[in-house]
Formats: sequence, C-alpha cells, structure tokens
Amino acid sequence: MDISELYGRRVLCPQVERLPIDGSQIQTLPTLKVGKKTITCLRCGTITNKQLTAMPNQQYYCPQCVTLGRVSTLDKFYHVPEPNQFEVPQRILTWAGQLSPLQTKASVMIKERMGQHRHQLLWAVTGAGKTEMIFAGIAAALKRGERVAIASPRVDVCLELYLRLQVAFADFSIALLHGRESQKYKYRQLTICTTHQLLRFYHAFDNLIIDEVDSFPYAANSALLFATKQAVKKNGGILFMTATPGKKLIRQINKKKLMVSYLPLRYHGNLLPQIKIFLTSDWRKQLQRKRLPNKLLNELMKTLANYRCLLFVPHVSDLQPTFLCLQEALTDKKFTTVHAADPKRLEKVQQMREGKYEFLITTSILERGVTFPEIDVFVLGADDPIFSSSALVQIAGRAGRSVSRPTGKVMFWIQSYSRQVRETQRQIAYMNRKGRRLLHG
Repeated sequence: MDISELYGRRVLCPQVERLPIDGSQIQTLPTLKVGKKTITCLRCGTITNKQLTAMPNQQYYCPQCVTLGRVSTLDKFYHVPEPNQFEVPQRILTWAGQLSPLQTKASVMIKERMGQHRHQLLWAVTGAGKTEMIFAGIAAALKRGERVAIASPRVDVCLELYLRLQVAFADFSIALLHGRESQKYKYRQLTICTTHQLLRFYHAFDNLIIDEVDSFPYAANSALLFATKQAVKKNGGILFMTATPGKKLIRQINKKKLMVSYLPLRYHGNLLPQIKIFLTSDWRKQLQRKRLPNKLLNELMKTLANYRCLLFVPHVSDLQPTFLCLQEALTDKKFTTVHAADPKRLEKVQQMREGKYEFLITTSILERGVTFPEIDVFVLGADDPIFSSSALVQIAGRAGRSVSRPTGKVMFWIQSYSRQVRETQRQIAYMNRKGRRLLHG
C-alpha cells in the first residue's frame, strides 16, 4: 500500500493489509462516538439506538454504511491530511469548444466563486450545457494545485462525465470511483465518483462539485449530505448543480447561504420542448391483451422513420410486456429494455450511444445524465406515483438537446392528470417564460 492512498481518506484498519513504510504521518481516527443511549457514526453521521447496534462485550457498529466495510468500535480509521502533492501539467484545459454568451456569463461567475471557495448553486435547465460551464472553474482550481472532485448519485452520469472530462483535461489522469469499478484506488488531483464514494474521503477536496443534486438517492439521504460536508476541506468550496432544486436548496438560497448562477435557456439558445399529453384508458389491461395505445404506436412509428427515441414506463414489471407488444408491431427495428438492476445496463446504454439500438424501453434510470442526440421522448403512465415532478422534468429534458435538432417531441400518456404531471408542466412553462424574457430582452 502506498501512503498516497490515505491522503484525504479514511481507511478502516482491518481493510489495510500492511501499513505504509513511513507511518509517522498517519493519524488514527475514531470510527464511532458512543453516547448514553445512541451511537453516532463518524463516517456517515447516522445516529442509531445502542440496543440496535450492540455487539458482544459492549462494542457497537454502524448499520447504515456497512456496504463500505463495517465500522465498529473495534476499528480505527487510518488517515493522512490532504497534502495537495501534485505535479500539475503545463496544459490544463484541452477542450476546444465554445460557450454561448449566457453560458460564458455563468461560467465566469462559477470560476470566480470556486476561486473564493464559496458554496454555490448552478440552477440551469436540462440541456443548458452545465458540464461545459464548469470547465473554466475546474481548470483554474487545478492550475492552483487544488484537489477537485465531481460527484453524482448515478453511475451512468459518472461514466458520461468521465468520458467528457478525459477530453477536456487530456493531460490529467482522472480517478473514476463507483461501486462497480474494479480498478484499484489511486491518488489523483481530479476525481469523478458517485456520491456514496464521498463517504471514504475526509477533508480531501478544495472544491467539490455535486451534479444532479436533486436526484435519488442523494436528495433524500442524510448520510450523503453528511459525506459531502466531510469530503470537502474546512474552507473548501461546494458547487451544486441541478435543473430542479428541492426545498432544502431553495431555503438555503432564501437565507443567502447559497449563491446562485441561473440559466433558463439551453446551450443552443432554444426553449425546453413543451409536453403533449394524451389521455388513455387502462393501458396495463391493454398490455395484458398484448396491445398498446394506438396513438403511442403511431407516434413511435412516425419518430422511428427519421429519429431514435426513449420510451419510459413506470416499473420494471412493465418493461417485458411493452417489449413483447412492440416486438410484434416493429419487426424491423432494433430495441431492448433497460433498468437499474439490469446487469447489461451500462453496455446497453453504450450501444444506444453507438447507434446499435433505435430505441430503449426504460424505467426512470435514464431520466438524467445520459445524452442521446436528436431523440424523441415518450412516457407511458406518466401519472404513476413513481414519477416525481423532478423526474418528469428530467425525462422531458432528454429531448431537444442537440443543435442539429433542438426541438424534439415529448409525449406523456396518462389516465388522469396527477399533481406531478401538472407540476412538471408548470415548471417547464416557468423556465420557458424566463427563457423568452432573455431571448427578447
């Protein structure tokens, strides 16, 4: 084990095969704080009743973050404070693209606030080009010798970010960390990881960027919020990015605890596509009879004559019946299903990127972070409670993302107008009003 593997990290003693040769820099940190009735995990911040976590001989463990290796009072963490021990390449930013005037304005503000290590939010519509807007801020931080991380709740998003940052920062070795990554951890100046991986870091990053901050599981997980605060240095900067900020972020903005950069237009200067709504009778009963709504089938065929698409359904159990219906109707088209637990999920998404599929039937796992150019978006059962308004906004935002086709169709099939569907329409209309004001002064 190299000592650099402990820089800005907390590594459980039992997981370390042998100590690095120079042990003088290594600190041992406690894992749990034991109170009269509760224990507090110092890795994930979870407070648990002592009776629920008791081990023999008055020892305790944390049940919350056990998937990262069980933390108990029998253990300690090995830690070396972050030394920022980097050789910074001469070339920093190798991205050759150009930002629009509105993107440039947001980019300059982000870069300035990252330089001041502020806590800030980039509130931008889906397809605004958020990733490109953070390049200048990241480049300036790397040039200063800072350690930077970009974290997202979704593996798919991390993989896409990794590909794009490899091009934008070609002279840097970038660490990619997620639960399915088999590569051994290496100390890097620039890290891309899932938000769960932040639980392994401790005061490591000078600037930390959290992408898709409204996404499951980050938004509802107090352990991941705790991990964010622990992973960044005490005076470090945090940049949250989202198209649909939740109530907590809005409260922080209102209390002036969070600075905001706002962009209601997409990078190509167009508004978000409007949603077309179609009322349909009980579509699941139709599915059982191996039928889909006629209008859905017709619209799919219209799209597939020239473009590709994504068809979203509410539940994994809806995928196969939908697939079988379409297999009979679209014999000349290549398509498949994909969901969160699909072992071939990443492979299928990559094949869709490469044009090997004409469309995917998917659950909300592809609601964000994955971009396919020139696609249309269809949602069967958009009124199902599984779809939050935030998820529906993101799903709608998959369409119209490319300059070559900035409009794209977004169509929802529903049995009744749910609160989420109405809220989605309201949010898109609100952003488009703001966008029009920018366009027309």
